[in-house]
Amino acid sequence: MQRQIAFTKYFYNMKKLFAVAILALVSIAYVSAQPRAVGVNLGYGASVSYQHNLGAANMIDLAVEFPGFGAIGATCTYDWINPFNTQIPWDEKGEWNWFLGVGAGAGFGFTKWGYAGVVGHVGVAYDFWFPLELSVDWRPNIGAYFGSDYAGFNGAGLYTGLNIGVRYKF
Repeated sequence: MQRQIAFTKYFYNMKKLFAVAILALVSIAYVSAQPRAVGVNLGYGASVSYQHNLGAANMIDLAVEFPGFGAIGATCTYDWINPFNTQIPWDEKGEWNWFLGVGAGAGFGFTKWGYAGVVGHVGVAYDFWFPLELSVDWRPNIGAYFGSDYAGFNGAGLYTGLNIGVRYKF
């Protein structure tokens, strides 16, 4: 009887493990089938970005930033591609898109201060007929800044987020 119960538990746990493994494989296949892009943005400082499309109309944009080359930070935005079904008409090779998104960002300066806040993302991009994208975007970052003996509101992030970007799509 003891063996029967142990075998039943073992079999039940193996079914759960098999279901989790199948779900993980399907998720990995879905994620790896989506278009991605890596690139650099130049503006007030520089950033390295990774974009992962979630279908045809959405993407996640992750960036490691060096604002003013005096800090290091990271942002993550969820972007809508051509929101409101307003695609830019274009009859030549390549394709124009615009995007709008929101997310979060945080970082620290090299002189013992930090920031955290909400990040917006709006821009326009041209996708060539080969795997390259050029973009101009604005990524305002507003929220709190803090140091060892001070804290405040970071409104300057509205003015420092204009970038020109180049990305390789794969």
